[in-house]
Amino acid sequence: MSEYRHGRLPWPTPGELDDERRTVYDAIVGGPRAADAAMSPIVTRDGRLEGPFNAMLVSPAVGTALQSLGSAIRYSTGLTDRDRELAILEVAAHYRSEFEWFAHERVARTAGLDEATLGALRAGERPKDLEAGAATIWSAVRSILESGDLNDVEYDRLTANVGDVVAVELVVLVGYYQTLALMLRTFRVPAPATAGGSLSTWSESNREGKS
Repeated sequence: MSEYRHGRLPWPTPGELDDERRTVYDAIVGGPRAADAAMSPIVTRDGRLEGPFNAMLVSPAVGTALQSLGSAIRYSTGLTDRDRELAILEVAAHYRSEFEWFAHERVARTAGLDEATLGALRAGERPKDLEAGAATIWSAVRSILESGDLNDVEYDRLTANVGDVVAVELVVLVGYYQTLALMLRTFRVPAPATAGGSLSTWSESNREGKS
C-alpha cells in the first residue's frame, strides 16, 4: 500500500492497488456516485479516494459490501432525493461529521432543501415548514439518533406516512451513515482538498462531547 497517509490509513493511487482493491475502487468511482462527483467529493486529482471511501480499500471484502450498501442507500430506495438528504444531514449534524456535511450540503440544495432548513439542521434544531412526510422522517431520524429506537407511536406514524419498505430503508440509512461517521472520526480522515483543507461547519468546542 501507499507510503502516503490519509489520516491514520494508507492513501494509495489507483496504480498502487492490487486486483482486489482495484475492484472495490472501480465500483466506487465508476458506479452511480460518479454522476454526483461534481457536488460530492470522491477522488483527488491523482485518483486517491476521499473521505470514508479510502478506508473501504483496506479490507476489500468489507469494502465491497459497504460500498454496495451505500450505493443502494443513495440510489435505490423509495426515499425522495430531498428526504434522503434531509436524513443524511441530520445524521451528519448529530455526529458533527464535517466531511459528510461537506459532501452532502450541495447535493441537498440541488434536491430542494433551502437555507433555512440547512441552518436548522446545522444548529441541531427542528427545521420549520417541513411538509408532513418530511417532518415525520426528520422526527424518526432524530429519535433513532437520540434513543437508538422508535417507540410504537413513532413507528406507527412513520409507517403510516412512508410504508414498511421505506421505513426499513430509512433505518438502514441511519445505520450506514452512523458507520461512516465512526470511520471518519476513528481514522482521522482530513477535509478534502476541495474544501481548502479545512471545514468550519462546527467549532471545536461544539464538537466536544459529541459521540
